[in-house]
Amino acid sequence: MVSAFAAGNYHFIPAVFQYSSGVAADTGYEIERVRFDRLVPLAEGFAQIADYIQAAERPLTSFCACELRSPAAFTEEGFRAFNLHYVKTLAEWGLYDGSTNPVARSNVCPEIDPPAEPSFYAFSFTRPSQSTSPSFVIAGGAEARGGARSYPERIVRYRDLSPEGLRDKVRFTAQSMEERLAAFGFTWKDTTGVQAYTIRDFHSVFADELVRGGAARSGLTWHFARPPVIDLEFEMDCRRVLREIVI
Repeated sequence: MVSAFAAGNYHFIPAVFQYSSGVAADTGYEIERVRFDRLVPLAEGFAQIADYIQAAERPLTSFCACELRSPAAFTEEGFRAFNLHYVKTLAEWGLYDGSTNPVARSNVCPEIDPPAEPSFYAFSFTRPSQSTSPSFVIAGGAEARGGARSYPERIVRYRDLSPEGLRDKVRFTAQSMEERLAAFGFTWKDTTGVQAYTIRDFHSVFADELVRGGAARSGLTWHFARPPVIDLEFEMDCRRVLREIVI
């Protein structure tokens, strides 16, 4: 399930053309996460990221993950159109070869005070390190099964906002995170940060579906935001990153 991306000094879980399911730094490297103090529109964000990575004397291929914010949830076709635009820069940077994309990503939609256009919230890249501690970023995932079918056909408990429906959505999403962690040989115990994205009240299942399983070992950051496609309700991502800064 894991492929090497030697040009970036990391390996990744292949997924779809717009992103991978997760990245982990190679031996001798670590992942640094950089969060913007304010949301930065996509084009400006890519320019700032390039400047930051190059100032760290790293190649642009060391870019390994990003966290985006969009104005509102996309239709299925709208999401594909956005992704085709997004990967153009990754291709220019030597990250996307037309079919395989090693960069992990989360892209969610703040319900209150959303940005006017798709913007960067944070990004990650690899850099040399003497530490033996691993570092990784697991991409955002929601309650949609894999495959080529449409989202309505793949969404767990489609449009079911009952307590039982939300429980199954949270459970499926947490299990997806666990599977991605396991692909690298990790578990929740290895994470230093976990984030959840939803506008639904999931408190009734928080303890049983997340805390008891270990997902909240370092707490859990809840963003009042929707997943990127209409009718998805709950998304998560997680990471182990020892170096994090805000710019």
